[in-house]
Amino acid sequence: MLQVLACGAVVFPGLFFAFRRILPCVFKHWNDADVVLVSERLVSSIHAVMATTAGAIVVASCRDSVVNDRHWLATYFVIWYGGPYMTYDIIAMYLSHFHRFRVKGHEDYKQHSLRTINSFIRREFLLVLHHIALLTILLPVTLFFRRDQGDFFIGCLFLTELSTPFVSLGKILIQLSLQNCWLHKANGGMVLLTFFMCRIALFPYMYWVYGRHYGIPLYSVPFHLPLSTNLGNVCILAPQVYWFVLLCRKGFRLYRRSRMPDSSPAAPVTDNPKDD
Repeated sequence: MLQVLACGAVVFPGLFFAFRRILPCVFKHWNDADVVLVSERLVSSIHAVMATTAGAIVVASCRDSVVNDRHWLATYFVIWYGGPYMTYDIIAMYLSHFHRFRVKGHEDYKQHSLRTINSFIRREFLLVLHHIALLTILLPVTLFFRRDQGDFFIGCLFLTELSTPFVSLGKILIQLSLQNCWLHKANGGMVLLTFFMCRIALFPYMYWVYGRHYGIPLYSVPFHLPLSTNLGNVCILAPQVYWFVLLCRKGFRLYRRSRMPDSSPAAPVTDNPKDD
């Protein structure tokens, strides 16, 4: 019973429901879209902290043999929290999308329908595809096709979540109208740093570690791996590079505005790279 209650299928929707009830009591002027957005971001941050912690434990435990060392978290975190979270998050993103357009008064958003779902998928296609790819590719690979090898690299993939709390904090600060404070600027720097290190530079690092294990140079590693492995890494890495470019463009625009002596306060920017 305790395992069921601790499962991500219960924890993440439960937290989302709790935040939706608590936040309106604290921020009475927030509308439904504000509450759902911040609730989604808070749950995302909680999952990210859990995933990053699990990843750090797995990586630290499997350093001696990055191919053969095992740690139970590499598999069970995916079963109990990774898969359920990705499923929950698709629904939470849809609810955030729905309430945002409903508050704006769009006629199609008076109630849920196939049209609102289709609109959500078209607007957030890359994020939805990213979540579905993790559920249909990473989850089966982790559970069935690794032949009990590579826990170290699964732990590294957990570490990609390190940037998520900073991305979420940025959105929450904007929601609180604090986008011009020093905390928002410092957080923006942490977003760029953690996103680059843990979502982009991490992939060549994993190739380098794999090459060191087998005593082969970095440039030879892709030819030593199955084609499916290389394609899977490219599919995960490609959207991260795209989102990082968006973050850099956003950061440059904000920096340029801050250098204008008579510029008005910067409006919130809607570029929204997100985590998985």
